Amino acid sequence: MSKKLILLTLATILVAVLISAGASAGRTQTTVRSFSVGIYDDGMTLGNPDKGFPILHNLRAQVVRITLWWGGPIGVAKTKPKNPTNPADPAYDWSAYDRAVQDAATYNIKVIFSIVGTPAWANGGRAAKYVPTTTTSLQSFATAAAKRYSGTFEPTTDGPALPAVRLWLAWNEPNNPVFLYPQYRKVHGRWFAQSAYSYVRICNAIYNGVHGVQHTAAKVACGGTDPRGNNQPRSRRPSIAPLAFLRSVKKFGLRRFDAWAHHPYASRPTESPTAKPSGKNTVILGNLGDLTKELTRLYGNKRIWITEYGYQTRPPDKTFGVAWRTQAKYLAQAYSIARKNPRVDMMIWFLVKDESRLAGWQSGFFTTAGKRKPSYYTFRALKH
Repeated sequence: MSKKLILLTLATILVAVLISAGASAGRTQTTVRSFSVGIYDDGMTLGNPDKGFPILHNLRAQVVRITLWWGGPIGVAKTKPKNPTNPADPAYDWSAYDRAVQDAATYNIKVIFSIVGTPAWANGGRAAKYVPTTTTSLQSFATAAAKRYSGTFEPTTDGPALPAVRLWLAWNEPNNPVFLYPQYRKVHGRWFAQSAYSYVRICNAIYNGVHGVQHTAAKVACGGTDPRGNNQPRSRRPSIAPLAFLRSVKKFGLRRFDAWAHHPYASRPTESPTAKPSGKNTVILGNLGDLTKELTRLYGNKRIWITEYGYQTRPPDKTFGVAWRTQAKYLAQAYSIARKNPRVDMMIWFLVKDESRLAGWQSGFFTTAGKRKPSYYTFRALKH
């Protein structure tokens, strides 16, 4: 064999090896699973961003969940826009959200926007928890939001483009009457899971609005479900259990979403993150596998986002709180459980700082006076 032929053969073999190695590396890369550690505290990100984002940075948060209010007291669209898909329509006020995404980008923190709340002009003058009269209005708002936070939108002619937001959540706890009402409606003498039916329209509108602009760059989660529900339409406070809600949205035509979000809070302070619930209508962290199994049966290998979780402390909450050191211990256990589940991509803790109202939440890493709890150091030490 001539030297020329030998060199040509060796070159061919080398190219084949490199192609094979590249393909193998590509296959390996696609199977690498990311897990994000995050925080949800609108008081910090929207109410006090100058103080909030440095704290989030010190806590080493990778993602922050922010409520993007369509309607409500701090809603973007308090009045009806003439051109609802245009983020520059003068009816829109994005100022608080622009600042939040800019601050998040400064500290290299990803944002997940949860679109929540219907403005009164879009649902016949009712409260924000009522579904819009037509979900076209909601899809238009989602389109405008996705355009504004696409990474290319410039709010002023001589200013830089706003940072991109690629993570989105459709509504919050739609199986809970506090956030979506009514939960049930009587039709032809039979009770109908109205909230699940309405939520399909909500999630479809947000999914289509966001993906219509950002295409494959965005990820839209549906669900964000409350861990409990009574499935009792005649009760004083009817709600729908998370697995029943998941089955209902499938029945009513929910087809497209990138992840299913859930809030697997413990039912009582005596339940650790590994505890199993006492009833079948609850999905907490200890039986998250039940949700994974049902999600797989209905939708295949969909991703799971834990977009809200936490333990309150005593002091100050003597009824629903755990000891400070127990909170830190449970936090570490909870994130370990979530990380071990190969379907879970993120886990978000609620809150950074305790709410001053005792009727509110006291699951923060700081007291209302600013004192650090042990959970501050535990969260900061989490594996990233």
